[in-house]
Amino acid sequence: MEGRLDTGIDVLDRKLDGGIPAGSIIAFTASPASQSELLLYQLTAARGSLYLTTQRSDQAVRDAIDSTSAPTGSPTVRDISGSEPLDQANRLIRALPEGANLIIDPVDVLEQREQSRYRNFLNDLQNHMVNTGSLAILHCLDGHSVPDNRDTTQHMADIVFDLTTTVRGTDVENRLSVPKFRGGQALTETIKLEMQDQVDIDTSRDIA
Repeated sequence: MEGRLDTGIDVLDRKLDGGIPAGSIIAFTASPASQSELLLYQLTAARGSLYLTTQRSDQAVRDAIDSTSAPTGSPTVRDISGSEPLDQANRLIRALPEGANLIIDPVDVLEQREQSRYRNFLNDLQNHMVNTGSLAILHCLDGHSVPDNRDTTQHMADIVFDLTTTVRGTDVENRLSVPKFRGGQALTETIKLEMQDQVDIDTSRDIA
């Protein structure tokens, strides 16, 4: 579909009618004890990417991307874990070129700032994504402590990806739901993912 950006995961793009509308913000919610980072890494293969890390060092992120066997690109990685992460992020985002990926991993550190400042950040981010036809992915950790501004993130995001990881007997099962898709159609069913050394969609049928 015209005006859509692919995710780098072919079967997922087909389920999303060709990918993600240019200019969108995705809130990607997942457990910190999951393989969710694989999806972030694989997204970098689709186009030029700016990867902002708020907790791990930039070198740790580069090493993780280099060591994965998933298809990846060569993103620009910047550490914004300083005392003013919103200001750091804004400066870097303003230099984002046309049609790029922006990944913030995780966004939790930014969500801990004052609500009005964080809301202004998201509004500015939305404007820049639309003006450049880019795509922003905000990695939202769904652990024991969820920032107060998480509702703001999910409300202002155009699309919500929710990865649920469960252990069933000897199997670890990953299911991706897309409950929100502004400007498109939300998925009515979850997608079963294989997330070992890369992200693929499990096309087998469950017996039970």
